[in-house]
Amino acid sequence: MAREPVTIQPPEGKLGVLIPGMGAVATTFIAGVEAIRRGLGKPFGSLTQMATIRLGKRTEGRSPKIKDFVPLADLKDLVFAGWDIFPDNAYEAAVKAGVLEKTLLDELRDFLEQIVPMPAVFDPAYVRRLNGPNLKQGRTLMDKAEALMEDIRNFQKATGAKRLVMIWCGSTEVYHKPSAVHQTIEAFEEGLKRNDPEIAPSQVYAYVALKMGIPFANGAPNLTNDIPALIELAKVNNVPHCGKDFKTGQTYMKTIIAPGLKARMLGVRGWFSTNILGNRDGEVLDDPGSFRTKEESKLSVLDYILQPHLYPELYQDLCHIVRINYYPPRGDAKEGWDNIDIFGWLGYPMQIKINFLCRDSILAAPLVLDLVLFLDLAQRAGMRGIQEWLSFYFKSPMTAPELYPEHDLFIQLMKLKNTLRWMRGEDLITHLGLEYYD
Repeated sequence: MAREPVTIQPPEGKLGVLIPGMGAVATTFIAGVEAIRRGLGKPFGSLTQMATIRLGKRTEGRSPKIKDFVPLADLKDLVFAGWDIFPDNAYEAAVKAGVLEKTLLDELRDFLEQIVPMPAVFDPAYVRRLNGPNLKQGRTLMDKAEALMEDIRNFQKATGAKRLVMIWCGSTEVYHKPSAVHQTIEAFEEGLKRNDPEIAPSQVYAYVALKMGIPFANGAPNLTNDIPALIELAKVNNVPHCGKDFKTGQTYMKTIIAPGLKARMLGVRGWFSTNILGNRDGEVLDDPGSFRTKEESKLSVLDYILQPHLYPELYQDLCHIVRINYYPPRGDAKEGWDNIDIFGWLGYPMQIKINFLCRDSILAAPLVLDLVLFLDLAQRAGMRGIQEWLSFYFKSPMTAPELYPEHDLFIQLMKLKNTLRWMRGEDLITHLGLEYYD
């Protein structure tokens, strides 16, 4: 039965995209959007720009593009700002990142040079392998939070942006667990005032966004907006947010392969994964503290997909190992190797080998675009709190505290598209299909 559609405010005016961390991912995203606007490239990899959505029965033949089905912001209306510990403008940062061809960047130079990163909130205790001069000054973390708010207000005045979204594209912070300061909004704000060392820089950005009513996404695996205080703040202020850790290379492959193995009840004895990459992300992950944060994110995927508690004979004793090696000559062109030891009928062993030569930022940039546009849509639709329907984009999807995360890529996609159908009052697709044969 079709229902009344959700009331969605139209996407009028400019949409400001605020990015903490103006490195390879951010500059590839920004330059890519401008290249697409100028007709110099296509938005491949982006659901919001390329994908269709089936409506009603298969016999109806209704499959509009997502961007024609829900009212998304137009790419021409996006304006950008960000923070970084390095003062390089977006053109200089993109050239150093080495992801996009310099000939393309030179065509976009006039635009990219105008995007100069604002001084960043940074703590070398949380990212040990980097240090830069472009730092926010302030006696307390609360002072720095208020300075970020002033940056955002100034950006809005300068650009006329009507709406904002913030997306963390910064480096992976060291692993840490929630502590007392993370439990309530009051404790967190008190912690900001007394410089509590348990508050990470990414949490300051997330606090600022949610406090100001700005949707927030965390593209890294660190503990950021997934703490009780900020989950509560998002609810109180009616702000949508999501995370965490962009699902790009090796884990993307796992969320395709593992559901296929489980669907056929094929067992897995071991899954060995190793990576080499040479970008700033690789340098940061060369630190054991930051690597542990990433490792936790990558390791959790198979447990949730394969459900060893339900299928102990197939997956209980799975040996899952993940390695990441910093190898500067490779730059942003990451290489991931997977060796998967599986077994089938009567326990007979087989193997799968995957060698994925990917470009990390090329895979991440369209995810950033989709998350920005979908979070803006969610806010205009009056949706608040954790947006689990955006799990499709993350290695460690945020969920309500009592739920386990869904990692199966195909279930995640169904959840995303059904949410869009629900917004527009269309029937949800169950794929039952019995009515065709009655």
